[in-house]
Amino acid sequence: MTARSGPPILLLRRTFLAGLGGALTGLALGSRVGVAGPALPPAVDEAVKAEAAAEGAGLRPNLFVHVTPNGGVTIACARAEMGQGVRSSLPVLIADELGADMRRVEVVQAPGDPAYGDQNTDGSHSVRGFYDALRKLGACARMMLIAAAAVRWRVPASTCEAHDHAVHHPATGRSLGFGELAIAAAKLPVPQDILLRPRVELLHVGKELPLLDGPDIVTGRAIFGADVRLPGMLTAVIARPPVVGGRATQHDASKTLAVPGVRHVVPLPAPQPPFAFQPLGGVAVVADDTWSALRGRARLEVTWAPGANGDYDSSEYCEVLLAAVSAPGHVVREVGDVVRALGSASKRVEATYHVPHLAHAAMEPPVAVVRFDGQKCEVWAATQNPQAARKEVARALDIAPDQVTVNVTLLGGAFGRKSKPDYVVEAALLAKATGSPVRVQWTREDDIQHDYYHTVSTQRLEAGLDEVGKVVAWRHRTAFPPIGSTFTDTTLSVPGELQQGVLDVPLAIANVRAENCEARAHTRIGWLRSVANIYHAFAVQSFIAEIAHARGSDPRETLLEIIGPPRLVGLEELGVQSLPNYDQPLAEHPIDTGRHRRVIERVTDMARWSDREQRNRALGLAVHRSFLTYVASVVSVIRDPEGRLVVDEVWTSLDAGTLVNRERVRSQFEGAVIFALGHALYGEITMKGGATVQSNFRDYRLMRIGEAPRAIHLDIVDSDGPSGGAGEPGVPPVAPALANAIFALTGQRVRELPIARSLKV
Repeated sequence: MTARSGPPILLLRRTFLAGLGGALTGLALGSRVGVAGPALPPAVDEAVKAEAAAEGAGLRPNLFVHVTPNGGVTIACARAEMGQGVRSSLPVLIADELGADMRRVEVVQAPGDPAYGDQNTDGSHSVRGFYDALRKLGACARMMLIAAAAVRWRVPASTCEAHDHAVHHPATGRSLGFGELAIAAAKLPVPQDILLRPRVELLHVGKELPLLDGPDIVTGRAIFGADVRLPGMLTAVIARPPVVGGRATQHDASKTLAVPGVRHVVPLPAPQPPFAFQPLGGVAVVADDTWSALRGRARLEVTWAPGANGDYDSSEYCEVLLAAVSAPGHVVREVGDVVRALGSASKRVEATYHVPHLAHAAMEPPVAVVRFDGQKCEVWAATQNPQAARKEVARALDIAPDQVTVNVTLLGGAFGRKSKPDYVVEAALLAKATGSPVRVQWTREDDIQHDYYHTVSTQRLEAGLDEVGKVVAWRHRTAFPPIGSTFTDTTLSVPGELQQGVLDVPLAIANVRAENCEARAHTRIGWLRSVANIYHAFAVQSFIAEIAHARGSDPRETLLEIIGPPRLVGLEELGVQSLPNYDQPLAEHPIDTGRHRRVIERVTDMARWSDREQRNRALGLAVHRSFLTYVASVVSVIRDPEGRLVVDEVWTSLDAGTLVNRERVRSQFEGAVIFALGHALYGEITMKGGATVQSNFRDYRLMRIGEAPRAIHLDIVDSDGPSGGAGEPGVPPVAPALANAIFALTGQRVRELPIARSLKV
């Protein structure tokens, strides 16, 4: 199987207009709201079939699959590749259903277009949302090829089978290659009743598959956003307002324009709240090359007006959040009578936890290239959300969305940042202003200082214990500026954020209440890998360990007791009226405490939990369900000869249901450990006067190779259940497991991140 960047399958104009792709919009609806699979494309009208056959185009039953008369199979990948291996995984579902030989399959990247359904590559959604839908697309092509062979052989289609890139008739030993059948199959009706193969016939699904783009990446042939070059292209860097909502009141470009290579200095419009995906404004320096643009920006003299967020101080805001969770909030979950149970408890345990703003800090800063001729616009961008980029570019240029083509390059990491297309719109505005193709290149400093930050949060938890130490009451208050504040004037979270570690935590406790406390945003808030699960899991799993200490019991046994016996937890037990459940029906993806318990038991067995109190070494445990996947982690902490705390080993057990590419799942969970440890130890964005203090990796620390655990052990539970997420669920349990290990070793409780602020690491 090979990969090719750039435009996907070349569609006949009439084929496209006939609605082959439009019918696939059900792909997004079916997966997002839990409908059983997508609507397949309707039968193509006879004129379109005749055109396809006349041009020898072969079989193209939908936008995703093309079988050529020479036997080649092209499969479009509609999701963005950013290292998670989606181009090595999703096409396999189609190819296995089709019966294709992987050596004869070419994967192409789909452009941004609603015809492909939901293309926003986020939420650990690619496999779990499209598993059956993509299989149906491959099965549709297989059934048409089989039907064509059956007609030629004059045998029932049910007596034929497709595998090894051919259709076979076992009774007579005859076979025909896919290419030999492609044109005839294209003339047949597209089937509406799709029959999927038995799971056992999916030869590659669940195996350790190679990273399709790996060879090109390591040899430098892969095309990332900054690699795109167009004739006459200029490069732009932008001086943006230090404070979100600020604007340039005046600028002097004389010294900038004197720099050799600088061609234009272009003021950009200031955004109006709510900021959504608007660029931040400022002044752009457009030059022949990046170095000239950077030199020109360094000489630009700009006076900034800070705007409404100019007095934002993140240290002072901590006190605002603390006050919010110290008072009653909006009740979002309730079982029993928490106030009465807390009042009559024999013992109470209370703790407050704080997690700061975080930056995405992907290795590749944002970049986009745009060419605009006054009517049509073409974009090349490292984007997770090409359709949002298409929509926002069309809005900014005041043209119809169908006049915008978005080509998706490889992404050098993203973690949610590149779902927001503000940087793509910047390039579009500058291409229009200059009349030339323009590449907008963000620097590392731009990326860290002008991010859509992961929100800051404070939480207060209280538990009541009876006379024998049983937890009889649980109250959880959470306050954080919500993601919705970027799009509307809101101070309260939506259920989609609260389901991530507040509404959905299984608690075998008679009296439970969760409250959402108001918090106003003073910067752009965005989603970051694992989103609200990061701070909610940190608080909940740290607090359960505190309860264990308060009652003198094993943290593992306390955790299992609070989760309760194996069962399916419904809305009534949760104490909620409804639950988003990551856009999947609760009946199909229930909260299963048996799966919680299983990963806890497996990971503690791996880590030799009974030996956790070895000299100068301690273990910490945490578990969390997110994106429909169950993950438990154990972290080992030791002291080095200088007395520093060092993460020694990490063990993770995960139950993600049915897997497609086992190797990529393993890689993503190993990467999640490093990602989570780096943020827990060092991650912190602070603001003074509304402006971000940090500017580069010297003051926004990531985990370095010498600090990584000496071993990361991964246990994958074999399952044929519905697929869960893989890219994000590995993150949430790591920080609380680390905090719990530190307490076990030092007796010092970690309730505020990053850890390096208060401990020697």
